[in-house]
Amino acid sequence: MRRKRGQMDGVVLALLLVLLVLAAAITVAGSKKFGWWLRPLASEHGAAIDRLFVTTLVITGVVFILVQLLLAFLVFRYRGEAGRRAVFYPDNPRLELAWTIVPAVILTMLILSGGRLWSRIQLSSPPPDAFVVEVWGQQFKWAIRYPGKDGKFGRVDMRLISGDNPLGIDTKDPASKDDIFFPAGEGELHVPVNKPVVVYLRSKDVIHSFYVPHFRVKQDAVPGMVTRVWFVPTRKGQFEIACAELCGQGHYTMRGILIVEDEAQVQEWLAQQSTVADLIP
Repeated sequence: MRRKRGQMDGVVLALLLVLLVLAAAITVAGSKKFGWWLRPLASEHGAAIDRLFVTTLVITGVVFILVQLLLAFLVFRYRGEAGRRAVFYPDNPRLELAWTIVPAVILTMLILSGGRLWSRIQLSSPPPDAFVVEVWGQQFKWAIRYPGKDGKFGRVDMRLISGDNPLGIDTKDPASKDDIFFPAGEGELHVPVNKPVVVYLRSKDVIHSFYVPHFRVKQDAVPGMVTRVWFVPTRKGQFEIACAELCGQGHYTMRGILIVEDEAQVQEWLAQQSTVADLIP
C-alpha cells in the first residue's frame, strides 16, 4: 500500500509540473490574442527597454521550462518502486562548473545590458532645446508648472506655500512672473510630439514615483530633492500618469493626464493660460 502510494505521488507530481509548464507556455503564446501586458509603445527610448525585457523573458522562460520538464522527468523516472535502492553519486566537477559558469555568464550579460541602457537613459543630457516642465507629487495628486516664455522657472520656497500659492513660488523672482502652474489635481500635462521633453520632479510630502507606462518612464519624486527624467514622445494622444510608489491610503487615486500633441498646439494652449503674475498678488 505504501509502495503504491509512493508511485502515485511520483506520477501526480510529474503531471503537475508538466501542467505548470503548459500553463506558462499557453499564457505567453496567448498574449498575441489577448494583449501583451506592456502598454503600446509611445516613446523613442522605450523600444530598447522592451527589447531587453523580451530578451530576459525569453531566456528565463526557456530555462524555466527546461528545468521544470527535467524535474518532472526525474520525479517520474525515479518514483518509488519495489527493490529500488538509492544511487551513490559523489560529485562531477565538470558538470558543477558548467551549471555554475553558464548561468553566471548569462546573468552578467543581462545585468551589464540593463546597466548600460539605464545609464544611457538616466545619465545622458537632454538637448538644450528640449521642452521643459515641472511636476510636483502631493498626496494624492499631481501639480504642474511650466517655465513660461523666458524658459526659466522662478525660485520656490516651501515657507511661501499658502492657499493662493500652493507651490511656494517666490513672486519676487523676475523669472517666476510668467510661470504657469496648476495646483494638484487641476491641470493636464501637455507636451509636444517628436521633441525631447524634460520633466523635473519635486514632492511636497512623501516619496512619489512619476510613472507613464506607454513611455516606459518611471522616476521617483523625493521630498527636498529635484529629480529629472527625459524622453521623446513618438505618438500623439492622451496617456495616463500613475504613481508607482505606495504613498499612502489614497495612493490608488493618484492619477494624472498627459496629452501629446503638435508643438504649435502646445504653445497655443500655453498662451491661453494664466501666469503667476495673474494669479498670485
